[in-house]
Amino acid sequence: MISDIKGAKVLAVLGDMITTDHISPAGGFAADSPAGEYLIERQVPLREFNSYGSRRGNHEVMMRGTFANIRIKNEMLDGVEGGYTKGPDGNKTSIYDAAMAYKEAGIPLVVFGGEQYGAGSSRDWAAKGTNLLGVSAVISESFERIHRSNLVGMGVIPFEFTNGDTRKTLGLTGEETVSIGELEGDIKPQSMVPCTITFPNGDVKEITLKSRIDTEVEIEYLEHGGVLHYVLRNLAKAS
Repeated sequence: MISDIKGAKVLAVLGDMITTDHISPAGGFAADSPAGEYLIERQVPLREFNSYGSRRGNHEVMMRGTFANIRIKNEMLDGVEGGYTKGPDGNKTSIYDAAMAYKEAGIPLVVFGGEQYGAGSSRDWAAKGTNLLGVSAVISESFERIHRSNLVGMGVIPFEFTNGDTRKTLGLTGEETVSIGELEGDIKPQSMVPCTITFPNGDVKEITLKSRIDTEVEIEYLEHGGVLHYVLRNLAKAS
């Protein structure tokens, strides 16, 4: 079943027009990147790295490449480009390493974005990688149509700000803790749901989010953890 999101930490605070190439780049990667380190540990020489695009059948490489575009800017870090964020200890680290640390601790993650989150091509790994990093929800001002659908298909819930709220008007820095309620039970498409944002100084802000689960069948996808689980379970029933 769909569960409420409780005590989630922020993996990234991103701006407007974040494309699927920002989220899941197709180009090459360095030896000191999480993907590069993974391949080096397996005795793959640098000359054989090739690119993310050529290794899209390897989820270990692709999840390490999620949010790793060298031009992406995470607003949690001033003046820093590339796939970096703050880890549980508050220090700068790769988005992949931070996500794995939070996953090991059993802490859910959210990503904040601006307008037209997921613009560009309908790159499927942009949603797959987000899911594999342990992101439960993406909260933005608006979504590109296909990426929104892909997120739902991978079990990640898209939400939109309402009432004029944005990451900027709320003063979000990524240090906040986020909880989203009224997801369990009889949720309807495009429901308005409460979100509690707790700031580092203890202040609490209650806002309303619009769920971008747009159809009844998308609710079923999320109840199964994504479209693949949904299809496989229906096939198992039919057999």
